[in-house]
Amino acid sequence: MAKVVTMGEIMLRLSTPNNEKFIQADEFDINYGGGEANVAVSLANYGHDAEFVTAVPDNPIGACAVAALRKYGVETKNIAKTGERLGIYYLETGASMRASNVVYDRAHSSISTATAADFDFDKIFDGADWFHFTGITPAVSDAAAELTEAALKAAKKHGVTVSVDLNFRKKLWSSEKAQKVMTNLMQYVDVCIGNEEDAEKVLGFKPGNTDVTSGELEMAGYQDIFNQMIDKFGFKYVISSLRESFSASHNGWSACIMDGASREFYRSRRYEINPIVDRVGGGDSFAGGLICGLIDNADMEAVPRMKAAIEYAVAASALKHTIPGDFNLVTRADVEALAGGDGSGRVQR
Repeated sequence: MAKVVTMGEIMLRLSTPNNEKFIQADEFDINYGGGEANVAVSLANYGHDAEFVTAVPDNPIGACAVAALRKYGVETKNIAKTGERLGIYYLETGASMRASNVVYDRAHSSISTATAADFDFDKIFDGADWFHFTGITPAVSDAAAELTEAALKAAKKHGVTVSVDLNFRKKLWSSEKAQKVMTNLMQYVDVCIGNEEDAEKVLGFKPGNTDVTSGELEMAGYQDIFNQMIDKFGFKYVISSLRESFSASHNGWSACIMDGASREFYRSRRYEINPIVDRVGGGDSFAGGLICGLIDNADMEAVPRMKAAIEYAVAASALKHTIPGDFNLVTRADVEALAGGDGSGRVQR
């Protein structure tokens, strides 16, 4: 199995129970999660040697966050104990036509003030095969952006494959700031994940004369964007999940991928997810499944490899939508069964 390192912020999640609005809630459900942490949990569940790198405060709440990762087999030995506090996010889970709502309380969190001096990246990336980060981490603070680039430089020094999920968050930074920071970081990236909004807001790419929301022309729009991204950055693969939001409770779910060398384009099988239990972490579960699929099928030719990986990723992330909390807690067997066509939901006895 491969050694995969992810780096980012893990937060305390406080969510309203039973689809209540914030104003109704007298209590919150507690979970821990964050983009790169969620990916690490997925990969650990699939049997890979997954390590999460972050900074947490040296207090009981920081210890709880670390324990949440260790419970699922994620390596935490290089987590720095520094800074003032663990970031928090509040989640009001929507239903039907009412959208979910997230409120962040993460200013001055431990990862936002951490520096490269808090980590031994040569040690962390020794023997590593893959490094994954998201656009959320450099958005947290200028210091976190500098830390991300330091990690990327070390990863490339050690010959590690790098993936990014662009993940634009308008509540954390502007599109102008995102483009300035993330365009620079793309020089280190091999595998890029991001939907059409991410491509535009984070990297400034738009489809030519194609409207990516217009039915038959949709895939042509993605192909156009993917070609632009590969031309500029030389990515080995460009990938996007495809979410059709009929309501907060009902989504269509699929994905598309392009091979950077051949420009072969492929769209996955489509899943109907209804009702959604929890969509938070759905994109992260997709990234985790994709990384697993690309690693597991590394001996295949590029195009068959990408097709196998994207089908695994879409099945894994479809299943995540049925699980409360940020983490995707499905097994390889669960994913393989769904990817193989068993979506009946029959009781397993």
